[in-house]
Amino acid sequence: MNRRHSATAAITVACALTVLGTSMQTAYAAPLPPPPPKKSLEEVRKEIDGLYRKAAVATDAYNLAEERAEQQSAEIVRLAKAIVAGQARIDDLKARAGAAARAQYRGGGLPPEAQLVLTDDPQLFLDGAGRIRQGQKATKDLIAELTRTQGELRTYTKDASTEWTKLEANRVRQAKAKKDINDKIAAAKKLESQLEAAELARLLKLEEQEQYKKQTAWLKSGVLKGLKGATTEQGKAAVAFATKQIGKPYVWGAEGPGSYDCSGLTQSAWAAAGRGIPRTSQEQWRLLPRVDIKDMRPGDLIIYYKDASHVGMYVGGGAMVHAPRPGRNVTMAGAGSMEILGVVRPAS
Repeated sequence: MNRRHSATAAITVACALTVLGTSMQTAYAAPLPPPPPKKSLEEVRKEIDGLYRKAAVATDAYNLAEERAEQQSAEIVRLAKAIVAGQARIDDLKARAGAAARAQYRGGGLPPEAQLVLTDDPQLFLDGAGRIRQGQKATKDLIAELTRTQGELRTYTKDASTEWTKLEANRVRQAKAKKDINDKIAAAKKLESQLEAAELARLLKLEEQEQYKKQTAWLKSGVLKGLKGATTEQGKAAVAFATKQIGKPYVWGAEGPGSYDCSGLTQSAWAAAGRGIPRTSQEQWRLLPRVDIKDMRPGDLIIYYKDASHVGMYVGGGAMVHAPRPGRNVTMAGAGSMEILGVVRPAS
């Protein structure tokens, strides 16, 4: 009885300790961290806008790498053709040199000068002397041309190797930029997907309000006072093309005809007007002539943000047409609705 009582008591104590331990663990467990504060819709708007801005910068990098890769590919093709032509020329020159050597061999191995001395005919001597001089010059020219062609061939080969190295480097840049673009767009879309339909509508309203606020301030500054609005025939053609694209979707890297990115639209519009311009907004800003806003006219390109990552075409009346960003279509907007870096003019 004592052993049975002791065993029962031991089991009771063990159970009590287990319950007590569990209670103590529950009582002293670290509290869960509070959930992060919910971002305001304005904060979400700024974050999404920032992601799309970074995607635009990466798009410029992608477009520039693509343009340079295309130029390098064309240069490699040109150099390859030059190498083939140069090799054919060398083969021809060597054949001619071989023919001259064989002719000398058929003459008994004597050089023309020695054969001439042995003749007794004065007229034949004079005629032969003239031919020898001509032959010597032809041989000298042949050797010089062969040497020059061989040098050109070495240069072409070296240049082709250099262009190939550049091409590969730009392909790497393209791949990196493409990944950056897709990552930023995916992050922005994820943020948008977490919003309710009413919040998305409100988000769009906030975007419009922000643009309206900036446009109103820009117009009130008097920046458009004195603008004549006149433009060239080329400018009119570029504006006509750009405005016809309104409603088509923004797609990064696109140059039309079904979709565009911002610089793809402006480049295509000016190409339609007969003027080739750089592919990216940054290169358009860097290479095209700059004009003051007070001298702006329809067809001019307005470059936006300090990093020149966006571009639109001024169409008059304080408005511009542009391809805004992924998820938006080509549209008309206030020219001052974004931070203006400056204005460039594709054609005088």
